[in-house]
Amino acid sequence: MTKDKREPDLVEDAREEIVGMARQGMRHPTTRPVLTGAAVGAVAGLVLPVVSWPVGLFAGAGVALYLKIRK
Repeated sequence: MTKDKREPDLVEDAREEIVGMARQGMRHPTTRPVLTGAAVGAVAGLVLPVVSWPVGLFAGAGVALYLKIRK
């Protein structure tokens, strides 16, 4: 059975958003929420003793990107 309409793929959607952010910079609508998520994650990483700030930064950016893609 073949599908006429492809289901959305998380990896493809994330790739498109990341490429768009790289090309358009701050003009891209996803850039600011992802940077905000990264900043929140970095602050959480500073406060929490188990997580370092780089881990928090990437986790926050990843969560923000995921939430933006799935909207």
